Formats: sequence, structure tokens, C-alpha cells
Amino acid sequence: MGHGKPPGNASLRGPAPVEGCRHLRVEVTGLTERSALRAHYHIWMQHFTAPDLAVLLVELVPAVVFGLAGERVARVSNRWPTALRVALPVVCGAPYLLVSLTHQVFSPQWLVVYTVLPVAVAWLLLRAAHADPQQNGNWRDAVILLVLGVAVDLRWLEPAWPAGLAGLGKLLLVDAALYGFVVIRGLQGTGFDFHFRRADWKAGLRELAFFAPIVIVLALALGFLQPHWSVPRPSMALAWVYIFVFIAVPEELFFRAWVQNLLERRLATRFAGAAARKASLLLTSVLFGLSHFNKRSPTFNWRYVILATIAGIFYGRAWRRDRRVPASAITHASVDWIWSWWF
Repeated sequence: MGHGKPPGNASLRGPAPVEGCRHLRVEVTGLTERSALRAHYHIWMQHFTAPDLAVLLVELVPAVVFGLAGERVARVSNRWPTALRVALPVVCGAPYLLVSLTHQVFSPQWLVVYTVLPVAVAWLLLRAAHADPQQNGNWRDAVILLVLGVAVDLRWLEPAWPAGLAGLGKLLLVDAALYGFVVIRGLQGTGFDFHFRRADWKAGLRELAFFAPIVIVLALALGFLQPHWSVPRPSMALAWVYIFVFIAVPEELFFRAWVQNLLERRLATRFAGAAARKASLLLTSVLFGLSHFNKRSPTFNWRYVILATIAGIFYGRAWRRDRRVPASAITHASVDWIWSWWF
């Protein structure tokens, strides 16, 4: 259930069209979660070349660095000239350049998009940092999140990439936004910190225990899920790790660390703390649900929207417990994992 999509139809957010590392949406009617997962891996392996794999690994580096040493990186980068800090994301064009040339689909227009857009994000967040040093939320934050969210949800930028590799483009957007919010904006309270704690597992699995019975019963009643019991096997553990890294973490970063965090800060300027927290949780969950409107259906998928909205409440509760992305990502990945193997 999330914004970056699971193998097959594993996520209530909607797996990405059977395309490479694309946060995985398999829009194939009649496929079970597990068979869709297998189809996705088969197509992924068909499309990936050595340069593609190298680009994937390079694109994962910023998330690892910011997840393990984000504050330290931000402190170091603050010593750099402002022009350098804003212009540095231009390097986001390099992965597109390498992949597109390798697959002979290069377009100068798309290269401009992947060099200018990350710099524009950095520049807008620099302006937001100056205009809103208290980090109560600025209109520039909202514009960036809206543009990035809609671009991913409506797949505006996917034509730039070879078949099966649009996920690399989505990871570039994640990198650009991470750099902007961590290094330029210095946004606090996101919880994007992957020094795992016991409390992360406790909060994440607690919300899973609360949520799973509710959503499974409701999804079965709505005809959204069909059970197909599987015998546990070692590959199931690898599937959970894959879902956690490529689906749950990007989606929780977007919806919880940025959207819910900034909404809570903004609403706190108008309402009491508890009311602001509840309102931001509900609003973020509704946005999360609505982002599923076109998943697994050519028309408005109201079942998906309802179930994803409910899921968003529990994911948001897991994040809010200690303001930790790992906690909500554990809940999120576990839900998608259960979907992929048993429904």
C-alpha cells in the first residue's frame, strides 16, 4: 500500500507496470500477487544490463548516505558556496545519459528535464529555508511535493526510459528530493535514519497487528483480495527485503517524512498539538489513498482508495510514534509482503 510500488500487486499503492526496478506496478488482470511478482522479476532480468545495474547502485548511494549520516552530510555541505550547493544536483542527468545512450533512446529534451528539475528543487528549497527558518511549511515545499507526487503517480516522466527501466527515473527523483530536503532545507523531524532500533520493530509490527485483521477482512468483503495460500520458503525473506528497500522506504519517505511531517508543522501553527497531529495524519492518509485511484483498474478504483487510506492511518501512526521512517516502512513492507504471498 504505497507510493513506490511492490512486486506484482503486492502493495495497496499499486505495483508499477511490469518494468524493471520501477517501483513495480503489474497491471495484469487475473494475476495473483505471487505470479505477478514472478512476472516482474522475469521482465526485470530481461531488461537490465551491466550499465543499468551500475546506475541502480549509484542511485541507491544517496539514500544510504542520508539514511546513515544525513545530519553530518548537511553540516559539511553548509560550508560550500551556495551556488555549488544549488547546482550540484545537475549530476542527476548522468544516470539518464548513461542508460539512454546504452539503450539508444537518448533525447536532449529528457536530459534537460533530469538536469534542470533537480536543480530547480534545490533552488526552491533554498528559498523555502530562507523564508521559513522555523520549518512550519512553506508554499514551495507544497509545490515540490505536489509536482513530484503527481509526476510519479501519472507517470509523466516514464517515456524517457527504456521499457522496464522507468524505476531508475523514480529513484532519481527520490535522490533529488532527498538532497533538497536534507542538505538544502535541513528539514527536521523526518525520521529518515536507518540506524535501526528495537522500538522501530516494536512500533512497526504493533501497527501491523492492529491493521492486518481489519484490512484483510474488509478487502475480502470488497472482493479486492483473493486468498492463495503459499508454503513458506527462503525466498519469502528476500522478497520482504526487496519490498522494504524499493517500495516501502520511498513511499514512507514521501508521505510520512515529508507530507505528514510538514502538514503537522503547518497545522500546529493554527491548532493545538494533538489536533494538529490527528488532522495531519488523516489528511496524509486521504492523500495516500487518493494516490491509488488509478491502480489495478482503468477507471477510478474506489476499493483501492478506501483500503490505502486505512493503511495510511496505520503507517502514519507507526511513523508518528517516534517519528521514524523505519517503523512505518516495516509496517508497510510487511503488509505488501503478506499480499504478495497469500493474497
